[in-house]
Amino acid sequence: MKKQWFEWIKAFAIAAVLAVIIRVFLFAPVIVEGPSMSPNLHNGDHLIVSKINYSLGSPDRFDIAVFHATDQQDYIKRIIGLPGEEIAMQGDDLYIDGEVVEEPYLEGQKQELAEGEQLTEDFTIEELPGGHATVPEDTVLVLGDNRNNSTDSRSIGMVPYEQLVGEGLFSYWPINRIGLLD
Repeated sequence: MKKQWFEWIKAFAIAAVLAVIIRVFLFAPVIVEGPSMSPNLHNGDHLIVSKINYSLGSPDRFDIAVFHATDQQDYIKRIIGLPGEEIAMQGDDLYIDGEVVEEPYLEGQKQELAEGEQLTEDFTIEELPGGHATVPEDTVLVLGDNRNNSTDSRSIGMVPYEQLVGEGLFSYWPINRIGLLD
């Protein structure tokens, strides 16, 4: 009987240690707060974030990234600019190093605009906090998908790599929104 109890306790201890390792080093649940990523992510959506992606590699353009905005709050935004790139928005077109880059995740929003309206106000990277000519080394430029209602690099500046928590991979709640993130 003692042996059976010991086996149960050992199994629970191993499971607990594995759960802590997975939660601390590999994956974390995150809840979207606010409208800044709408319509692609909604307030209250629950996501799985991979912490390992940015520990072992570098962020990629258009990743949905979670980062420490303050000591108490994390933000969820889309990575737009990578180190060394010159970024600008002109007439709702994203320019990276002088070339137009499509943003397919915004197409639905752009189609709903009235004639003459813009989804994203024009800006150049020099006009953003920090006044950089290009995205500095070991930082990224982030924007929310809801460009008219997002606190992002246009107001907070570039996000250093060390503030990146991880990449949003999967939405698991609510049930009707389960799926991989674009």
